[in-house]
Amino acid sequence: MIKRSLITATILSAATSGHVLADVTLDAVKARGVLQCGVSTGLPGFSNPDDKGNWKGLDVDMCRAVAAAVLGDATKVKYIPLTAKERFTALQSGEIDLLPRNTTWTQTRDTQLGLNFAGVNYYDGQGFMVSKDLGVKSAKELDGAAVCIQAGTTTELNLADYFRLNGMSYAPVVFDTSDQTVKGFEAGRCDVLTSDQSQLYALRIKLEKPDSAMVLPEVISKEPLGPVVRQGDDQWFNIVKWTHNALLNAEELGVTSANVDEMKKSKNPNVRRLIGLEGPKGKGLGLNDDWAYQVIKQTGNYGESFDRNVGAGSPLKVNRGINALWTDGGLQYAPPMR
Repeated sequence: MIKRSLITATILSAATSGHVLADVTLDAVKARGVLQCGVSTGLPGFSNPDDKGNWKGLDVDMCRAVAAAVLGDATKVKYIPLTAKERFTALQSGEIDLLPRNTTWTQTRDTQLGLNFAGVNYYDGQGFMVSKDLGVKSAKELDGAAVCIQAGTTTELNLADYFRLNGMSYAPVVFDTSDQTVKGFEAGRCDVLTSDQSQLYALRIKLEKPDSAMVLPEVISKEPLGPVVRQGDDQWFNIVKWTHNALLNAEELGVTSANVDEMKKSKNPNVRRLIGLEGPKGKGLGLNDDWAYQVIKQTGNYGESFDRNVGAGSPLKVNRGINALWTDGGLQYAPPMR
């Protein structure tokens, strides 16, 4: 109890002064026995509670994977729903240990907020969703439109840039949460809803009549989404980064939640290093040697997570596209584990 209190006090003191001391997050998570993970207020495919209250999604799997790596148990996660405006303050203050909340990696966020992005778990881009009754086929036809948008997101700046560049005007209708935004769109408070395309497909299935809306073809920005940690704690940064890399390397090597035990017999040195039988194991990360084995066994590889949450095995049915592995023509690429 004394150790836990001292660790918590250290984090809060460091966060308040604007300087997070190195290597305290891992100790705090281990002492607490639970990973505190920031998620959205409800975005299907990424972080959303099911009808039993269980959180599911691509970002949720990132929380689960880190918990499996650090605590050996993917269920040891406390999910903390945050709006876009709340998310960075929650991480900076130490309220959460990790933020994998469909958050875009930008220069300002990476350099001025005291945060580090540990990778990209979904390559995205901003788009537009309209009612089919509007009769619009292109974003270039949206001059003078009322646009529903979520506050505290990169979409606000992207929207302003796009309309200014194309000599068009618009009237912003701003909401705090994605749920409020889609309800505003459905109620007719705006002509168009703008967000990352992944969110548009997720929000469309929340409509009473999903087939009444369509996503326009234009993609107006780059939105690399990924897990975020505080600056100043290199060990924790490395843990989150290499957990993400382990998920990607597992898919590339054909190691799944179903066959990882059988893969212990593999003679492939890359597989053996991945699951902790050879190579660096847990050294340097402060973790058990089987940390990556636990990640894969309990959460599956990146491809498994993508498929069940946003891909072919999900209601969203999103194609892998640029989120395919580099070996399949996509952008997902992980450094070797050796």
